[in-house]
Amino acid sequence: MRYRLRHVTHYDYGEDVSVSHHLLHLTARPHPRQRVRRCCLTIEPAPAVRSDHTDYFGNTVTYVAVQEPHRTFTITADSEVEVFTPPVLDAASTPPWERVRESLHSLSDPDDGAEIVQYSFDSTLVAVSPVLLDYASQSFTPGRPVAEAALDLMRRIHGDFTFDPTATTVATPLADVMRHRRGVCQDFAHIVVGCLRAVGLPGRYVSGYLRTLPPPGRPRLVGADVSHAWASVWCGPTGWLDVCPTNARAADQDFITIAWGRDYDDVSPARGVLMGGAGHSLSVSVDVEPLDSAG
Repeated sequence: MRYRLRHVTHYDYGEDVSVSHHLLHLTARPHPRQRVRRCCLTIEPAPAVRSDHTDYFGNTVTYVAVQEPHRTFTITADSEVEVFTPPVLDAASTPPWERVRESLHSLSDPDDGAEIVQYSFDSTLVAVSPVLLDYASQSFTPGRPVAEAALDLMRRIHGDFTFDPTATTVATPLADVMRHRRGVCQDFAHIVVGCLRAVGLPGRYVSGYLRTLPPPGRPRLVGADVSHAWASVWCGPTGWLDVCPTNARAADQDFITIAWGRDYDDVSPARGVLMGGAGHSLSVSVDVEPLDSAG
């Protein structure tokens, strides 16, 4: 499926900002199931300094510096992306999760091994806890196939937690989300990642988008008008499996990847340092337009 993406982020400041510096994760990431045909970032006011680089996790990051007084700051990301159908997965035929965990110590390629294993450790926003281990253990029972356990965990989170945009902020600790059982897609992705790490498996946080309009006869997905987030679990020889607890489904052609990392802190769409401003208001709009089937 081919998509046209438009993501507009707009800041209004209470007073003039004399200088601002920003890091942006808004460029779609190529990977085996996704081809980026075009991506253009338009920034107003025009920055005095702008550069693109690839971060530690392989994502494209844009740095900009605005060096003139400004009361507003707007980033418009226009992209065209192709997403391909994932291979059919027989979850029951994947290895037992304990075998996958043990295999992390003997991955044949040192570079690939380091890339995979790094996602099994604590990160800024996701640290292993007894609460996460207890919750994960209900899905990761002895000898269970790793993909089957991950999909069960995904469905349990969807059933046990309530999607509530007013319940959390980016600063809400994961322990509070677990306690109150409410949050948004970023929180639910963090729970999946934390549960995977609690049982010793690599868990990766993925940011991106969902198609705005569902195919005929299918329900609209939660989170389709904003940036979305889901999680990936390492399944050994099968590779990474992307799961979306917000919608209780494995990621498919409806999911467009922007970036991945250890947690939200690694891939936040926009962050900045300002001089001045006296507070700000923020508005974000996302539109994901299906064009046609990719060919």
